[in-house]
Amino acid sequence: MKLEGKVVAVTGAFGQLGQAVVAEVLREGAKAALLDIADGNAPEGSAAWKVNLASSADVKAALDGVAQRFGGIDALVNVAGGFRWQTLEGSEDLGEWSALFEINVLTCVTASKSVLPHLLKRGGGRIVNIGAMGAAKGSSGMGAYTASKAAVARFTEALADELKLKNITVNAVLPSIIDTPQNRLDMPDADVDRWVKPDEIARVIGFLLSDSASAVTGALLPVAGKV
Repeated sequence: MKLEGKVVAVTGAFGQLGQAVVAEVLREGAKAALLDIADGNAPEGSAAWKVNLASSADVKAALDGVAQRFGGIDALVNVAGGFRWQTLEGSEDLGEWSALFEINVLTCVTASKSVLPHLLKRGGGRIVNIGAMGAAKGSSGMGAYTASKAAVARFTEALADELKLKNITVNAVLPSIIDTPQNRLDMPDADVDRWVKPDEIARVIGFLLSDSASAVTGALLPVAGKV
């Protein structure tokens, strides 16, 4: 198993993609730390922390607890995120901008900052972020979302460059439309067979966490399915 003996922290662990990532890292032999503002059941081989991922103090305390519980941390997967469709003209205020930057960018930065001392103590590690293929070009109603996910991409590249001599890789996967119950509800006429499945994305993340990806850093990897 390619992650045997590793400890992987996953933010947004109780969402559809987060659950798939947790299942993948457990299947590959890792211990999983589940960080989420929501409640959920931690499967065997894992433990859960309820945490406000936008709070530096809360995330630091949670990750310190993870390291104490499992003896260290080898990797972080920043899954926590969200989506809202809103045109600028149709906005009563700009709340969706601050909300999406908080959930998509700030949670990613906060968790990465807090996990660094633990990765450095291990002599290296992995960080994987979740970007979006849609961030490559903005479109109507997608301004706040694409801007926030573009920020995740630039943050990924900057942090990869910062840490490249410290044996810590930082990469991002860029999904297209993920096949989730909510997306099926929102787009009832879509051809869902073209969408990428959460477990397919999770397997790519598993590769980026593994020793096989030790030379890959700063990558923005599309995971598009058939879209």
